Amino acid sequence: MSHKDLIEQIQSLKQERNAIILAHSYQRPEIQDIADFVGDSLALARKARETECDVIVFCGVHFMAETACILNPDRKVLLPDLNAACSLEQSCPADELAAFLAANSDKNYYVVAYVNCSIGVKALADVIVTSGNSQRIIETAPTDRPILFVPDRNLGAWTSRKVGREMTLWNGACHVHEQFTRDKVLECKAQHPGALVVCHPECQEPIRLLADHICSTEKMIPFCRESEAGSFIIVTESGILHRLRKLVPDKEFIGVGTEKCSCAECEYMKLNTLEKLRNCLRDMSPEVKVPEDLRLRAEKPLLRMLELSN
Repeated sequence: MSHKDLIEQIQSLKQERNAIILAHSYQRPEIQDIADFVGDSLALARKARETECDVIVFCGVHFMAETACILNPDRKVLLPDLNAACSLEQSCPADELAAFLAANSDKNYYVVAYVNCSIGVKALADVIVTSGNSQRIIETAPTDRPILFVPDRNLGAWTSRKVGREMTLWNGACHVHEQFTRDKVLECKAQHPGALVVCHPECQEPIRLLADHICSTEKMIPFCRESEAGSFIIVTESGILHRLRKLVPDKEFIGVGTEKCSCAECEYMKLNTLEKLRNCLRDMSPEVKVPEDLRLRAEKPLLRMLELSN
């Protein structure tokens, strides 16, 4: 089947199912191009709430589809490939976090959970954060309780330094951002003198220290658009390059390779394909479902974040 025919089938099925297609910025370019909305996981879940649809097709990874379920309990949520997992989510199993909190109950931790985590971890949190609002949210945290930040130690360390507040950091990380090295970034800088280095806060500190700007994927777009610079070295998953080149076409964007490959790709994000997208709309499967009691517990810290972000 031709690419054109596949696109036409997806568009037809989307209309028939009254569906909305959401795509994370790390998805394949062809997935981004057919999506109704492209962005980070929370922005997409919120966008779905504002749209009159019966079905949400979330082209991302599993925890993102779960987040869409939490905020959209009356909609059917589909994920093109159920094997689309997340190394950061997996680095903090809910049962291990629950055991840690029980063993340290005397400390009465205020649990701040990065949105890149499972629904079970969200249900144990006091508040959720994103890479774009972590500073603002933690500035509102109670001062009479120690903070436990889960699961990303890199985002936690960066936020801790920016806010000036000590936190206990869970030992989790994104396998893609962990693969960037100082030497690779320096090599790229040498090849592209004058280009600004823009990195995601999930990167390790040696990478962050080389950056001209550190921000979430969403905030990379306005930063690069408004900057006087004409070229940028982007240190995050390579999927964002397509979106940057599309939205800021008059500037140059360079991806950084890792020790393992010439481009930084998340194999989980790339599991979703146009064919799988077509199939899930056709078959209304695979569907992501969450238990209602767990959904309600996870919804509270998410809503708390949304209130604090307004």
